[in-house]
Amino acid sequence: MSPLVALVVGLVLGGAVAVTVVLGTRRDFGGPRPDPQVRALPEAAMARRLVDQMDPAVVLVDVDDAVLLANPAARALGIVRGTRLLVPELLDVAHAVRSGTPRRTEVRLPGSLVGAGPRMMSVHGVRLDSGTAPPPGPVGLVLQDITEARRTEAVRRDFVANVGHELKTPVGALALLAEAIEGAADDPEAVQRFAARIAHEADRLAHLVRELIDLSRLQGGEPLPELVPVAVDGVLAEAVDRTRTAARAKNLDIAVGGQPGLVVRGVESQLATAVTNLLANAVAYSSGESRIAVAARARSGFAEITVTDSGIGIPRQDRQRVFERFYRVDQSRASSTGGTGLGLAIVKHVASNHGGAVTVWSEEGVGSTFTLRIPLVADAPAPDAPSSGDAVAADPGKGTA
Repeated sequence: MSPLVALVVGLVLGGAVAVTVVLGTRRDFGGPRPDPQVRALPEAAMARRLVDQMDPAVVLVDVDDAVLLANPAARALGIVRGTRLLVPELLDVAHAVRSGTPRRTEVRLPGSLVGAGPRMMSVHGVRLDSGTAPPPGPVGLVLQDITEARRTEAVRRDFVANVGHELKTPVGALALLAEAIEGAADDPEAVQRFAARIAHEADRLAHLVRELIDLSRLQGGEPLPELVPVAVDGVLAEAVDRTRTAARAKNLDIAVGGQPGLVVRGVESQLATAVTNLLANAVAYSSGESRIAVAARARSGFAEITVTDSGIGIPRQDRQRVFERFYRVDQSRASSTGGTGLGLAIVKHVASNHGGAVTVWSEEGVGSTFTLRIPLVADAPAPDAPSSGDAVAADPGKGTA
């Protein structure tokens, strides 16, 4: 390592010197003696150990764009290969910092690079010129993952915008209908018609408020009731009974199948609400004389409840967001479906509170399959031979149980 590089590393990690001084001070004043092996470490080795233990990714780039130093967090992101920095945007940041002042920006790392979904990184670039060498010198880049923070901000913005819209729509309609009734006091038929609309909008508003309260409770506002054994067959029967009227109104048939006799540990009312929401979602986005299938099976210690439809399907870019509050794939259908956009968010939180999960498979123009996984009780029966419920998961586009 050249003297300049050694000096740069010392500047980036000079805090290690302070650690050494503090340890020495504690020893002189009778404090706990530090580990002799730690005291014996050279200053550069202590500095490198400190960088390697840091959560943020740290990369030191030389004037020829060669990577002089990269900690394990940086290499885990896949942004460094050997002595090369693989992300052009990061090199652009290094060039800008080298020719100017310290810079903070955000860089998006593609999913193909990091091995998962795309990651949004906050990047702080600092020029590390030494006092004995002319600029330009090496540049230090510190990367912090802010993907979750940005996603949370987007969800919060969507929630504020959508809850305002969802509340404003029925409230505004009620005000207009009240004025219409007042102006049509001498027309009994008009009054009756407007009164029916008021009842409809009031029901819609009450449904929205109930779902907001339910979601608040599921998100931790109240402790979860004691989990008890719950028969999956009963949950499916209750959910189908709640949804059958809406399905018949659209000439849709609900088929029930799968493995009978499964028992999970949970809150029956919450599980019934979750499956009802999945069925209601399938009814809302299906049309024609098609079939909706709901089935259950035991797999790997979980009861898998699948709801399959042959409706419009979900575009690929929307599949990761359908469980967010108020998120709708097609905003133009919001008023026609009559939903609040909270049903799938409630399903997600019910699954999470029961130690399970919910996933979706979908193809545009083919249909969708939602799978709710809830842990079985410890003495639950082992799965039998493949049943009709397995056909739903294996061939979700058929819409059969």
